[in-house]
Amino acid sequence: MANVGIAPSSQDLEFRCADAAMTKDLKAARHKSQQTAAPLIPPKPTLASLRVAAASCKACDLWERATQTVFGEGDAHAKVVFVGEQPGDREDLAGHPFVGPAGRLLDQALAEVGIARSDVYVTNVVKHFNWAPDQRGKRRIHKKPRYWEINACRPWLDAELAAVKPEVLVCLGATAAQALLGKDFRVMRQHGELVESPLAPHVIATVHPSSILRAIDDQSRHEQMQSFVDDLRKIAPLIHKIRKAA
Repeated sequence: MANVGIAPSSQDLEFRCADAAMTKDLKAARHKSQQTAAPLIPPKPTLASLRVAAASCKACDLWERATQTVFGEGDAHAKVVFVGEQPGDREDLAGHPFVGPAGRLLDQALAEVGIARSDVYVTNVVKHFNWAPDQRGKRRIHKKPRYWEINACRPWLDAELAAVKPEVLVCLGATAAQALLGKDFRVMRQHGELVESPLAPHVIATVHPSSILRAIDDQSRHEQMQSFVDDLRKIAPLIHKIRKAA
């Protein structure tokens, strides 16, 4: 007697559809995590050629909503490189890194410790602005980049560091620190500490200046700014020593 198949119940069909959707999502996430900007890096890259190549980068989906690529800027032979998370709203519109409120705080802190902004190179782990509209739709709210977006953009940062060859590398904020120093790095616990890394002879992490802007009151903002300045003050002697030795 032939076997008679039993029609799946509606619940079975629902589970199968859910499993298929989950598998599709996992495959899509895996595909995204494997895409990087590596094929776009030009041979014998310079900062100028990297900037041109990055302008048309589509290695992740952030380019679709961003105004433009915001590449790093500064002295091509800088002794110190600052790496943040991603460009913000002002940076996305202007096409330059650290030109908004957080950038002004960075400039202020650098001036307090005797480091000229023109002597450093500033960039971000991610080169496109990741945002979502606020509830009223009048502002673009910063969204933290996802791991595959950071992974996709990493070749640009690696190429920048290889081109500049900094003596001092400063990670601004948790995203930059964990991307460059490992996911277990904790900025609030380890800020201001020199860290061994193949990326540069001297590596340190501190808060991102945007976190100071989010302080709950003026006193907290003042204290956080002072702590930020104190962290940067630790690298100033290193930079002066390196310059004298050059």
